Amino acid sequence: MNEKLEFAERLRAAMVGAGMEPRPSVLERQFNARYWGKSVTFQAVSRWLKAEAIPGQDKLQTLAEILKIEPEILRFGEKVRSSVKEQKARWDEGIGYLERETFDAFLKLPAEQRKVVREVILTFAKAYGS
Repeated sequence: MNEKLEFAERLRAAMVGAGMEPRPSVLERQFNARYWGKSVTFQAVSRWLKAEAIPGQDKLQTLAEILKIEPEILRFGEKVRSSVKEQKARWDEGIGYLERETFDAFLKLPAEQRKVVREVILTFAKAYGS
């Protein structure tokens, strides 16, 4: 499915979930009352709801606050949350205390030394065919 279409569907569903009628004039009024930047036009909001455009990050933040939904869920859907959880689980599974201690020490190093350590690790990884 089209990214803009998926966003528009999530936006309309979030509006309904927040007790709002999914119409541009309703969202425009709510949005402009809360947004700190330049007001958006009826046409801009209409384009969001018609799957013609996706708002920028600053506007997504405001929309998410109005609709009481996480901005990343509004922008990308629930699949982003499960993807992040899968990545985190995969990361956590193979790491024991010694690896965590090593990562913590690595992160405390100055950037130049981290670069050297990274290069050494990548060299070993290439040599051992990971």
